[in-house]
Amino acid sequence: MPYLYVLAAILLRVLPHPWNITPVAAMFLLAGSTFQSKRDSLLVPLAALLISDYAVIHFVYQGRYGWFSPFTWVGFVIIGLIGWTLRKRLTPVRVGAASLAGSVTFFLISNFGVWVRGTMYPMTWSGLAACYVAALPFFRNSVVGDLFYAAIMFGSYFWLRRRTLAPARQS
Repeated sequence: MPYLYVLAAILLRVLPHPWNITPVAAMFLLAGSTFQSKRDSLLVPLAALLISDYAVIHFVYQGRYGWFSPFTWVGFVIIGLIGWTLRKRLTPVRVGAASLAGSVTFFLISNFGVWVRGTMYPMTWSGLAACYVAALPFFRNSVVGDLFYAAIMFGSYFWLRRRTLAPARQS
């Protein structure tokens, strides 16, 4: 069943959406916490992300943006690793905290990658700070999207799991 969430997240990502409000981080968090294989919990969503990155850049944006973004991919994989900390200890508070931790981690890593490219900000401490400050509006959307999709994905996952594992009621 968790594999269906990966597919759904990637399909939702391709549909029009506000900037940075996507289910990708929640997908990595859910996969990290629910896939039986830790290796697959990182590789399956990463493969889906790479394929969808290619599709989004080439079909949605007609190739106007570069799609090779290792800092973004590393940020999402780390969110999957954060999901590992939730295994066997899933509660709404822990999921919310992990989602926030993932948002902050992704913000720091992905924007560091923007700065490291050296094309938008000077390669100085003040350039790095300017990069992070300029990204704050995107961070707000990421937090909102990550929390929203984590609530939807984890809530529906456990609701469906409870329904399928519940013993059949007898009349």
